[in-house]
Amino acid sequence: MNKNDHKRHRSQKGLIDPNKTKTYLVYHETDLLTFLCEKITSQSKHNVRRIIANHQVAVGGAPVSLFAYKLYPEDEVTVSWTRIQKRERHDLPIIYEDDDIIAINKPSGLLSTASEREKGRTAYRLLTDYVTQKDRNSRIFVVHRLDEDTSGVLIFAKSFEVREALQNSWQDIVTNRAYYAIVEGEDIPEEGTLKDYLAQDSTFTVFVTRNKSKGKLAITKYKKMASRNGYSLLDVHLESGRKNQIRVQLGHIGHYVIGDDRYGEPSDPLHRLGLHAYELDFSNPLNGKKYEIKAPIPESFKRMFWRSDKEKKLLRKPAEGKRR
Repeated sequence: MNKNDHKRHRSQKGLIDPNKTKTYLVYHETDLLTFLCEKITSQSKHNVRRIIANHQVAVGGAPVSLFAYKLYPEDEVTVSWTRIQKRERHDLPIIYEDDDIIAINKPSGLLSTASEREKGRTAYRLLTDYVTQKDRNSRIFVVHRLDEDTSGVLIFAKSFEVREALQNSWQDIVTNRAYYAIVEGEDIPEEGTLKDYLAQDSTFTVFVTRNKSKGKLAITKYKKMASRNGYSLLDVHLESGRKNQIRVQLGHIGHYVIGDDRYGEPSDPLHRLGLHAYELDFSNPLNGKKYEIKAPIPESFKRMFWRSDKEKKLLRKPAEGKRR
């Protein structure tokens, strides 16, 4: 979360009082009723069934009322003192869906998954509500995440088996991770490759270190696509997947991503982080199917660099990312 957050209007919908909930982590496959009977030993099985039926239970922030609902390792089950409202979802920013995955163009300001305070307004909750409208037994699984203020391609698996296959092979199956980044300064070189070792301090802030034994190598390639009014639009490709690596590495060379004063104090002309994940290419190790999932550049990004169709043609085509 950024220091700029106090400048932005954040919806209070979905926020919960941690003192009125209890969250349990799942370590092995089981079903919801069995799991909660083991955890809530002060209540009879009959009372646990009433809690579930009364919509006071959520998995990953999404309400669940099926006793036999299947749970898997890493699931988080939350029991609330009050009823958790189920919602119908329409017109979600879904950009791809098949039997194995579902992908959205995540808006800036939306969490990928539930946090300690925010349970209701997350991409996971929205898509869970969506798939359960079709089939009460359907569910989705987290494969990767985007920062709250980063927009763009975000995918979820539709089964535990697909989730495990993708996550366990992620570094090998992903062939292209591409972003648009708007940074301060027009004097950034036309293109470059940033290689740094990144470490994390006690506040979970990432920083560049010269100590190779403490840091992990991060490689970021970029090309400048356009410049105007003191800002540059970059086409960025990741050769590694380190936390906050684009923001940290660009900031390290003096070109901070706009709207992100966690790693500096840049301006905030769009009232959002100037980072958009526009393409994610990968293959499914279970069947070899290849995916190229793309999300268009935000209109607000475009308006910063051209104001007409004629100017729009000046935008250079994104560079081809490395494909292994």
